[in-house]
Amino acid sequence: MNPFSETLVRRLARARRVAVLTGAGVSAESGIPTFRDAGGYWEGLRPEEMASAEGMLRRPAVVQAWYRHRRRILHEARPNAGHEALAALERMTPDFLLITQNVDGLHQRAGSERVAELHGSLAQQRCMACGRDAPGALLDEAEGALVRCPACGGLIRPGVVWFGEALPAAPWARAAEAAGAAEVFLSVGTSAVVYPAAGLPALALRSGAYVAEINTEPSAIAGGLSEVVLGPSATVLPALVAAVRALRERHPADW
Repeated sequence: MNPFSETLVRRLARARRVAVLTGAGVSAESGIPTFRDAGGYWEGLRPEEMASAEGMLRRPAVVQAWYRHRRRILHEARPNAGHEALAALERMTPDFLLITQNVDGLHQRAGSERVAELHGSLAQQRCMACGRDAPGALLDEAEGALVRCPACGGLIRPGVVWFGEALPAAPWARAAEAAGAAEVFLSVGTSAVVYPAAGLPALALRSGAYVAEINTEPSAIAGGLSEVVLGPSATVLPALVAAVRALRERHPADW
């Protein structure tokens, strides 16, 4: 028996505007350590040291080595069935946006094209001093050496949002617009404690969307949503998309 309701299936089958917010739980199912759980990236490390401009300036070689390690993990990781199901849902939906807090690029590797990366991407690097983009190979091949900008000598940092930094304006504007316009909004694998992204499901709900959370355990905002579906996204999402496709095939004139 499926863990989601027939209402959610019908709503998705009829929807022309769908937005999806994903968090670290989706990546964890591809073997990417999470930031906040035991065994995740933060365990044994102070977040402000590894993900802030101040931390980078204090211990640049350590921070660069940490991100080099993270990039190697991503190189070995593969999209899971949940990533692939969201790419399939995008192809089925005329107006779709995948809003992600993840920085690993696994959604794009699974085939998603309409993606708003709220926290940037580990695939990108840039100079802290002049802002120029830098190739990832600069960081990957350093092996212990301090990596500096070839143009100005400034420190090379990852293209991700650090503590104390604003979200990139364009992706955030796309995300807020999509949440406000969605007929169905899915919140998948996120703890819903990092704002402003955690406010998107509530925005969608206020705007009239059917908002469903898919998570291994209820998040901080689960109590106010339309539906909570418990289970791994790599299991739930393929079943949900298959159910939507089957319903459309049974009643093609309705969609």
